Amino acid sequence: MHKTILVLVETVDTYLPLLTNAGYHLILAQTPDLRAQAIEHNGPRIDAVLTRGPLGLTAQEIDALPNLQIICVIGAGYEQVDLQAAHARHITVTNGAGANADAVADHAMAMLLALLRNIPQADASTRRGQWQRVISPSVTGKRLGILGMGAVGRAIAKRAHQGFDMPVSYYNRTPRPALPYTGYDSVLALAGAVDILVVATPGGADTRHLVDAQVLHALGPQGYLVNIARASVVDTQALTQALQGGQLAGAALDVFDEEPDVPDTLKSLPNTVLTPHVAGQSPEAAEATVTLVLRNLDAFFAGKPVLTPVLH
Repeated sequence: MHKTILVLVETVDTYLPLLTNAGYHLILAQTPDLRAQAIEHNGPRIDAVLTRGPLGLTAQEIDALPNLQIICVIGAGYEQVDLQAAHARHITVTNGAGANADAVADHAMAMLLALLRNIPQADASTRRGQWQRVISPSVTGKRLGILGMGAVGRAIAKRAHQGFDMPVSYYNRTPRPALPYTGYDSVLALAGAVDILVVATPGGADTRHLVDAQVLHALGPQGYLVNIARASVVDTQALTQALQGGQLAGAALDVFDEEPDVPDTLKSLPNTVLTPHVAGQSPEAAEATVTLVLRNLDAFFAGKPVLTPVLH
């Protein structure tokens, strides 16, 4: 019997044939209106949902899907999936931990380099016919701090340490003594010991505003922040004030509180690099992500353990 998947994500279309070729029937609902219509008209047919962290799946939607058995989240974050409602229905939840780690780590390093070396400003001025040879800080040897040492954090650490001779420190809710990096027992202590702080931890209530005014103050006027995780981890108001007042040298952001809206204050600042939540997007990452979803679905419907369980 074919299983039906409600697809809410809008970034992996090219690789969805991996699912249809495996015998799954897909219902595409990649806008809010289509999502509501699909749940209303096809609720009893849906066996699985494919979503991502910010899109999530609400308790009300779960209630409207009486035969839902598994929720597959692409990417590591699952902050808007109602886990309590899923647990009450014994619905399995998986995520895409590690599938796009290389793409995110590459983007983090690209943003870090662009920020410290003033690449956007240099490019813009050169295109204007100017020849402004601004002296910018070196990246090699800078002290890097990573908030969150999951697959993405470890991939960033590897690139920074091996490629740029950067001493790497980290904070992780679960200590990782096997890693060859220096661990700290708080974000505040980590920020005070590094030149660059990279946010690579999942979003959600547990990590909300872990990077606050106090942490930014500890990072200091020569410090830099890079966020390729979730905007909720950083207090945006405190960050904006620190950037405006010279309490922080610069910030590179791939995520924002009200996407796709980006605060005008951040756009107007010369010491920011901004990208539209694309760190995890590449053809390679999309294929790996859908492949992981397929493997989780196949395992689940065969009665075997899923590969990346969040709730089971």
